[in-house]
Amino acid sequence: MATKQKIMIVDDDNNIAELISLYLTKECFETEIYGDGESAIAGFDTFAPNLILLDLMLPGIDGYQVCREIRAKSAIPIIMLSAKGEVFDKVLGLELGADDYMEKPFDTKELVARVKAVLRRYKAAPEVSEEPMVKCVEYPDLTINQTNYSVVYMGKSVDMPPKELELLFFLASSPNHVFTREQLLDQIWGYEYIGDTRTVDVHIKRLREKLGDHEHWRIATIWGIGYKFETMG
Repeated sequence: MATKQKIMIVDDDNNIAELISLYLTKECFETEIYGDGESAIAGFDTFAPNLILLDLMLPGIDGYQVCREIRAKSAIPIIMLSAKGEVFDKVLGLELGADDYMEKPFDTKELVARVKAVLRRYKAAPEVSEEPMVKCVEYPDLTINQTNYSVVYMGKSVDMPPKELELLFFLASSPNHVFTREQLLDQIWGYEYIGDTRTVDVHIKRLREKLGDHEHWRIATIWGIGYKFETMG
């Protein structure tokens, strides 16, 4: 019998948390509810969730800090939930490593659909087989391995959430090919993702902060169109 995937629900509004738990349980997920940031951080290792639904406005440690703490040791998917609808709040959540962001009030069925979509696109390292197929691209001073989800730049490992690495791998796998933001959303987040192209811009910004421009390659902006992984020389 297949092991149920586990969802950690972090929300101080117990009515909302229970409703989310009810819908996810009907979809055969195992859930645990945490009413504050401290207990969520403390229970993370014990519960070992496959995904976290994280409210931003929590008593004590807020959702942003919880995201920072979790991201320091894990790349599992995080979907932020908040009544805040400002672009700044969304961007900050994404910059801290969240995989998606939903505004309250939200449709519970849509939330379940997003949970499934994010989990489907979160790929853990596959089991080692006799002839493993390694998905890896290499450039001077840069190695991107999507098989074990690692990036090595200038001889040092670079920490990246799954979506950042997948975006970088996708662009680097087709050097000098221009992709629109819509194409990148579709390829990396999937057609079920309900968001805007700002998500792509935020992830590109984070990649540039971590990698910068190399003399032989860079992530180039094609104004009015999108982005490409450009090789020089």
